[in-house]
Amino acid sequence: MTTTTATDRPRARRVRGGSSWTSFALRRLGGLAGVVVVAVVVTFVIVPLIPGDPAVSAAGPDATVDQIARVRAQLGLDQPMFDRFLDYVGGLLQGDLGHSFSLNAPVSDVVLRRLPFTAALAFGALLVVLAVAVPLGMAVGALTRGGRRRRLDSAFGYTTAFVAAIPPYVLATLLVLLFAVTLQVLPPAYTRSQPGVSMLLPALALSIPSICLIARVVRRETAVVLEQDYLRTARGWRLGTVRTALRYALPNLLTSTLTLSGIILVGMLGGAISVETVFSWPGLGLGVVNAVATKDYPLVQGIVLVLAVLSALMTMLVDILLGIVDPRVRGGHHG
Repeated sequence: MTTTTATDRPRARRVRGGSSWTSFALRRLGGLAGVVVVAVVVTFVIVPLIPGDPAVSAAGPDATVDQIARVRAQLGLDQPMFDRFLDYVGGLLQGDLGHSFSLNAPVSDVVLRRLPFTAALAFGALLVVLAVAVPLGMAVGALTRGGRRRRLDSAFGYTTAFVAAIPPYVLATLLVLLFAVTLQVLPPAYTRSQPGVSMLLPALALSIPSICLIARVVRRETAVVLEQDYLRTARGWRLGTVRTALRYALPNLLTSTLTLSGIILVGMLGGAISVETVFSWPGLGLGVVNAVATKDYPLVQGIVLVLAVLSALMTMLVDILLGIVDPRVRGGHHG
């Protein structure tokens, strides 16, 4: 019969910890690979269903039938779909996203030129969300804990629910009417001379619904945490409610806030399509809208695929951060 010594126990814990990290990483990488495969198939199958003939758009309005046929052959549109799919996948494996015929440029170049604008907009909006939503939710949660100030709680709940339900493009239009048309203090669209100022309105349009959603979650979590016995004891030591919330409640909110932030950042990539269109922001969202209008399906495929992969990567990174913050995630206790 073997016995486990005190020296062996830490070693066993390290082995189990390493094993859980390995299986956790493999699960997340497998999920990422699955998303990439599905995105490749879906973008290839769905995009050619866009109404209209890409060969006609590429050849131009004055092209003859013979010219359109030659363009169709150059684009490979006269090949069977399965052969086109194999060529598409082969190009992706070599880092080739295709060639945009409306811009006469490699799709990868177009994506690299537009990606920084979308990234800046999404991360800027996320910073606004975290800077406003977390303090707001904690303040309201501390003020309304234990059934206090019911009118404030009701007003906060109804207002945030209403604002969160407004689509980003509607908010974008309202913000343009207020700040650009009525008050004339901010530009209504992107200007090269003032890129930072031009980003304020689209970032607000993206962030306001998310501020309401995260503030509601943080308020509820704060109110629950502040009613725990150990925090009642902390207040009994004459620690103020604000100090108690910052010292004890904030760490407990980290996991849920981090999870929501990752989900919201992914959602912002999708919401950026409509917001960028309203503000003529030169990111991937406006790029895909223009590509659909010109039936430039290689560009549509490339942008949609890049957005899907970026979303999957960010989701995986959030899962890894959660695994560091909360070891239970690595063990599969969370999704």
